[in-house]
Amino acid sequence: MPNMKVVDMAGKEVGKIKLSDDVFAAEVRSDILHTAVRAFLLNQRQGTQSTLTRTEVSGGGKKPWRQKGTGHARQGSTRAPQWTHGGVALGPKPRSYRIDLDKRTKRAAVISALSGKLAAKELVIVDAVKLDDYSTKTMVGMFAALEADKKPMLVLDSIDERVIKSCANVPGAKVSHFFGGENAVGEKIVCSDVNVYDILNSGKLILTRAAAEKIQEVYGK
Repeated sequence: MPNMKVVDMAGKEVGKIKLSDDVFAAEVRSDILHTAVRAFLLNQRQGTQSTLTRTEVSGGGKKPWRQKGTGHARQGSTRAPQWTHGGVALGPKPRSYRIDLDKRTKRAAVISALSGKLAAKELVIVDAVKLDDYSTKTMVGMFAALEADKKPMLVLDSIDERVIKSCANVPGAKVSHFFGGENAVGEKIVCSDVNVYDILNSGKLILTRAAAEKIQEVYGK
């Protein structure tokens, strides 16, 4: 298991954490990462683009001239695609671009992304992120202390409005969450908005200790 130092918001080491080889030191599968990123981007598309065909544009009910004897090519409507203001031939219509991945592929993609971040030395474990008040300046200072000035991604173990809103004006910063618990009937649930695209797109990935432990619990064998 790779040992990793845990730092505070000022970047000072305050402890150690053992990371699971199954989650943070696995083989980085570029093919699975490509599949996951492609699925994520395609699933963002609304697919609502639409063009009007010759049957949907107004006008064109009358044949512009007789079939023969005019010297013109025969025409049946002024709303055919070759006419100005005519309909569009073979244009886009509303469709779904969605791609569904199975659980095994999703899990492998997340593990590959996390392992890639650790291998690239772009993973930071912070003991906790706490703010007494809303302060963008404090979050900017934390990112600077952690050498994560460019596109940092912060993963919290709970929803903290002060941290979320304090990061809102930090250019390129992304705040996500990974935590779990039990529902009303005692079933274990995981609440997460962490995805492979955001992990790969970030400059440095910053996990709270509790979030890192929960990730290992969920994705570890």
